[in-house]
Amino acid sequence: MNPTLARPVHRRPRTWPVRVAAWGVLAVVTLLQACASVPNPNPDPRDPLESFNRGVFGFNDALDRAVVQPVASGYQKVTPQWFRTGVGNFFHNLEDVWSAVNNALQLRGQDTGDSIGRVMINTTIGVGGLVDVASDLNIERHPANFGLTLGRWGVGAGPYIVVPFLGSYTLRDAAALPVESQGYLVNHLSDEPTRNGLIVLDVVNTRAQYLKAGQVVEEAALDKYSFMRDAYLQRRRNQVYDGNPPDEDTEPAP
Repeated sequence: MNPTLARPVHRRPRTWPVRVAAWGVLAVVTLLQACASVPNPNPDPRDPLESFNRGVFGFNDALDRAVVQPVASGYQKVTPQWFRTGVGNFFHNLEDVWSAVNNALQLRGQDTGDSIGRVMINTTIGVGGLVDVASDLNIERHPANFGLTLGRWGVGAGPYIVVPFLGSYTLRDAAALPVESQGYLVNHLSDEPTRNGLIVLDVVNTRAQYLKAGQVVEEAALDKYSFMRDAYLQRRRNQVYDGNPPDEDTEPAP
């Protein structure tokens, strides 16, 4: 048969970032039982899987040093500040859509209204979100995701885990990742090159924003793993309890 006459093969668009997230969560869940049997002489009750987490943290850190950080550094050098600001505004505008959904699920009327207002103003007057007009009008951002929604519904944080490729999570936040992938609007684009290009741009632009912060951590932290873990858990507790967290022994059980 003449190959030019063969029917074209229609392939479903791949969503590799979603698959990476799913693989990371699956790897964690698969190894939870095995790692739980490894004794830890000084266990942190928040981090019962510390041995496993440190291994994954080392892998993620090596990947960041070898690939993500150099790319982000080069990106920062070749792009002007106004361009990076516009890119950040664009993705923040998309995030505000998902924040509006989660703030509504949490019955937070003011935050929901602010999030919807920001999306409407920045999408129209702000040229598709490239310009953050809403902030100039003093309309505050209220970032929220499904992991935060679960926390405010009373779901316990569970143990700290480090997900391959993705970084720090609690078990509650990791369990929310499949829902989070649906709330990331870029994943719904049908054109694969455009979708993947935007995801890479989002990752690189975000990493470029934290290059200086990463240097501060490198210089200040004697144990980078413990520093990152404690900072993440403290920040997450403050978010769940609106900056006024209770004593840890009064939190819901995992």
